[in-house]
Amino acid sequence: MSRLLPVPEGLAGLRADVGLSRLLGLSRAKTGALLESGAVIQDGETLKKSDQLAAGNLLEIDIPEPTGYVPEVTRVDNLGILYADDDLVVVDKPAGVAAHTGPGWEGPTVVGALRAAGIRVSTSGPVEREGIVHRLDAGTSGAMVVAKSELAYGKLKNEFRYHRVEKIYTALATGKVKPPVGTIDAPIGRAPGREFKMAVVSGGKPAVTHYDIIEELPGATLLKVQLETGRTHQIRVHLAAIGHPLVGDTEYGADRKTAARLGLERQWLHASRLAFKHPRTGLEVAVQAPLPADLATAVELLRQ
Repeated sequence: MSRLLPVPEGLAGLRADVGLSRLLGLSRAKTGALLESGAVIQDGETLKKSDQLAAGNLLEIDIPEPTGYVPEVTRVDNLGILYADDDLVVVDKPAGVAAHTGPGWEGPTVVGALRAAGIRVSTSGPVEREGIVHRLDAGTSGAMVVAKSELAYGKLKNEFRYHRVEKIYTALATGKVKPPVGTIDAPIGRAPGREFKMAVVSGGKPAVTHYDIIEELPGATLLKVQLETGRTHQIRVHLAAIGHPLVGDTEYGADRKTAARLGLERQWLHASRLAFKHPRTGLEVAVQAPLPADLATAVELLRQ
């Protein structure tokens, strides 16, 4: 399978194996093997691992199809479309849908749902997560952008990598959060002995979360949360670390009885706003995702 990709400005000057690893979402070992086989051409010349990438140059990459891979197609009737054009699509992802397939996940995915809906996505990235430039947890609903063109994939990946995307969440934390406006700055890494759980750990990746109180409720606090970084489970981990896990997030310490009383089967967390520079026009794209019924009902029950 041959792909044509422009070199994004953010990758200019990097070694070919390093830059391709970031652009394609592959390990350096795999990109190194591609380069050594002569499968990557830049501006008409075969690239070597130690060559530098040049901004604006066109890469022609011949990536062999993985043996035995069958693209998934999974219909998701309640996957909303918030914005779409030739370069990208912003979906309103429902809870219970993962961004893409992965170890331990056999449910529906955004990638499979877009295929089922006949929506073409970028072929960049590993085949099981083509077009994916960022992710939401399966249990988190809300706005998520997927690249449709190769240009959009490269540029959006850089926008997320360098934290130039505005990501606003609405979250319901247990207890009375103090102070009313705050920042949580704590590194996040794998929880010791837990494959799929994260924690605040020494030596983890830097992670910064800002929050503002929207409303104080009996036994809980509704928050506006803005991410400065984008670590796995970041909001869930940071709020649990300060003693206020998300309502319904029993994996990170929330009370199971409260979740059952409010009818919650997942953490109360919603990606409510996403804003970024359009990869082709440079104009701002800003979308709002409405609060889903299960989260709205839980808040109303607390108000009563």
